[in-house]
Amino acid sequence: MPGASRTNEPGATRVLTVIDLLLSGTLVAVALLTLGARDLFASVVLFISNGLLLALAWARLGAPDVAMAEAAIGAGITGALVLAALRRMQAFRGHGGASPPASGRDDSGSR
Repeated sequence: MPGASRTNEPGATRVLTVIDLLLSGTLVAVALLTLGARDLFASVVLFISNGLLLALAWARLGAPDVAMAEAAIGAGITGALVLAALRRMQAFRGHGGASPPASGRDDSGSR
């Protein structure tokens, strides 16, 4: 048929099914690795990777607008904000800063 899609062929359908299964398995694996990571930087990198894989999954599902939004917001902006927060947190720890007392008072004994 002259305008038929090549994805209707049995071989192409099998390949796409394998790709979809690999994508979904990778998404679950990266999500579990993100939750189990001990290093904060590795966790952030895995979080960004998960957002990019999720954008690819949305594209495979035929929702390019959602895929673009996930890539821009989920992986891009959110990832950059979490990396910036991690950098500030490490800088705070590097200056020997301990968390301030919960009461807001100086507990050094001087009155």
